[in-house]
Amino acid sequence: MISKIDHIGIAVKSLEDSIKYYENALGFKCEGVEEVAEQKVKTAFFNVGGVHIELLEPTSEDSPIAKYLEKNPHGGVHHVAFNSGDIMADLAHAKEAGVALINETPKIGAHAKKIAFLHPKSTYGVLTEICQDGECACH
Repeated sequence: MISKIDHIGIAVKSLEDSIKYYENALGFKCEGVEEVAEQKVKTAFFNVGGVHIELLEPTSEDSPIAKYLEKNPHGGVHHVAFNSGDIMADLAHAKEAGVALINETPKIGAHAKKIAFLHPKSTYGVLTEICQDGECACH
């Protein structure tokens, strides 16, 4: 079942510029940059009191993050992710409750986590990610 907020995903045009802001203005430490080829993004993570901020920069013009930035040129909050101990059970539960799933089965995201998204039309306008630690539980 869902146990906590895992991270908040923020779409950015430039990881380099955004990392500087989070480190210099807010005093957070970047835990590292990772490219997630399947999702067509580069990510950077910051641990803020046990909840991560995930910065997402598109690596392709057809990336979902690139499409988000076309509509929101300044970037912004892209999604909220919840940690799950059993992603398949949580997806089934959401579907039974009438929530539209973007992903019927999980994909692999940053840190080798299993990820799946719920459609914002079913979640009161919030793109919602459910994630489960994979082989590399790097958080």
